Amino acid sequence: MDVKQKISLLPHSPGVYRYYDSEGNVIYVGKAKDLNKRVAQYFVPPERLNLKTRILVSKIADLQYSVVDSEADALLLENNLIKQYKPRYNILLKDSKTYPWICVTSDEFPRVFLTRRLEKNGSRYFGPYSSAIHAKALLDFFRSNYPLRSCKYNITSDSVLRGKIRPCLDLHLGRCRGCCIGAVSSQEYKGYIDEIVRLLSGGVNDVIKAYKAKMNLCAENLDFETAQECKLKIEALQNHYSKSIISSAQGRDLDVFSLQIDSMEAFGNFLRIKGGAVVQSLNLGFKMQIEEDRAAVLSEFIAEISSRFGALSPECLVPFLPDVQMDGVEFHIPLRGDKLSLLELSDKNAREFRFNSLKQREHTNPEEYRRQVLEELRKALGMSVLPEHMECFDNSNIQGTNPVASCVVFRGGEPSKADYRKFKIKTVIGANDYASMKEVVNRRYSRLLEERPDDLPQLVVIDGGRGQLDFAYQAICELGLEDRMTVIGLAKRLEEVIRIGDPYPLFLDRNSQALRLLQRIRDEAHRFGITFHRSLRSKAALQSSLRAIKGVGEQTEKTLLMHFGSVARIAAAPTEDIAALVGKKLAETIKKELNDTQDDKESDDS
Repeated sequence: MDVKQKISLLPHSPGVYRYYDSEGNVIYVGKAKDLNKRVAQYFVPPERLNLKTRILVSKIADLQYSVVDSEADALLLENNLIKQYKPRYNILLKDSKTYPWICVTSDEFPRVFLTRRLEKNGSRYFGPYSSAIHAKALLDFFRSNYPLRSCKYNITSDSVLRGKIRPCLDLHLGRCRGCCIGAVSSQEYKGYIDEIVRLLSGGVNDVIKAYKAKMNLCAENLDFETAQECKLKIEALQNHYSKSIISSAQGRDLDVFSLQIDSMEAFGNFLRIKGGAVVQSLNLGFKMQIEEDRAAVLSEFIAEISSRFGALSPECLVPFLPDVQMDGVEFHIPLRGDKLSLLELSDKNAREFRFNSLKQREHTNPEEYRRQVLEELRKALGMSVLPEHMECFDNSNIQGTNPVASCVVFRGGEPSKADYRKFKIKTVIGANDYASMKEVVNRRYSRLLEERPDDLPQLVVIDGGRGQLDFAYQAICELGLEDRMTVIGLAKRLEEVIRIGDPYPLFLDRNSQALRLLQRIRDEAHRFGITFHRSLRSKAALQSSLRAIKGVGEQTEKTLLMHFGSVARIAAAPTEDIAALVGKKLAETIKKELNDTQDDKESDDS
């Protein structure tokens, strides 16, 4: 029985389907609310599918499925099967980083320490923490406020009675009460540990309330010393947790999910809020081999968190609804207030995770990084092709003098300096940036069409506003290239992207790599143009001093400058020295003209 015949027999029930290739390997696992309808969506005319999905369908040789009771069960089964088979075309977890946990051992006198390894030895683990700095700050707080042991000895009542352990420096410094020598009972030490466990579980408000009640009771009984100790504990807790407690969300237990989808990758952040404190925070990255709906990606992220940490909180905050509903869990998209602030905090973490991942890839895999940036730029500008070849134009002149323009070329997101071009403006008189831009663009692509018609850029960037862009586009239309390249303007003032036919500018995220690439090519065009313009101005300044003298030609000017080094040194040199190079009569003329020019300049300055 072939695959299409099997589809007609699929039930209209929730379940999980598996696609196999000709060699019997699982290449895709998917979930469905209705197996029959969902699987049939793959077997439609190819033009209705994107390229990667068409490739997947072309490799399907067999189909198997499993029926479950609900969508939530389908999601969890799909998650388990993906981990088991690691299918080529599925969303796969790509983040192999191990995150820190805080471990509380099950000893008679428990230890509290940071670890990245979870062992099934009866210990309790709290976390994970996306930031090791946050986890270390918690440990420092506990050690500053609770007399915990830092040694790794196996301390028991028997070892204490036998006196087998020698106390360390922590006892003498007051950091530890000396449980190794029986200076503190296991019951009293357990009280410290229970309080720490409550704090790690999000019960900071309960701990503060308990200390306040104890402080008031001690004050009533005139036990002011103990009351003061309680007060100091309350202040220490409030000072530390004020950074992690979201005061407006106190008393709420929430799970928060956010997702940044970038081309074929997704970057997610998960926060677990208990009693108003963030008790868990985790960043996860996902790699997609075929285009997936963002709701499906969010569902995969939620399933992964559920498989790691068990049941979700009754209320989950999400940026958009997942494609699966789960019993006992309400997914909520906050629009204002405290919950929106929580979602924004999670989204900020996801964006930071994405940014750091890309920056790390810039060093470890520069080719992949550059392609990722180009893909981000393609999507931002709505282009149909990747801008592998980009060119940027910039005009440069000062009050209309020595007007020039530059064209810089980037290939694969990197400068191609051999392809840079500089232009002297030939047909435009005065400071007319618009007409100058049209002339340069026309000259550049007229010549490119003659010499290398297959090497046209996918993206042309004009350094300037609407006027420069319109004139550049006119030149491109006159050459019949408007359908072969995308043309945009990049205005300096607000870094706004101006597009043809769109009255409103496009503002890219200030931290986006796409905008940084546009800024980089724009700045490179400006640098290249300014350098050319300065060289022309310097050359013109030299020519105005020497070449204006009757009898001095290009060769004489070159001979004098190579010998003396500058016009100022020629003017200061004795006539005899100049005559040795150009003859006595011309030397006297040069000397007189340069001295007259210097006298005129000094009279102007006075």
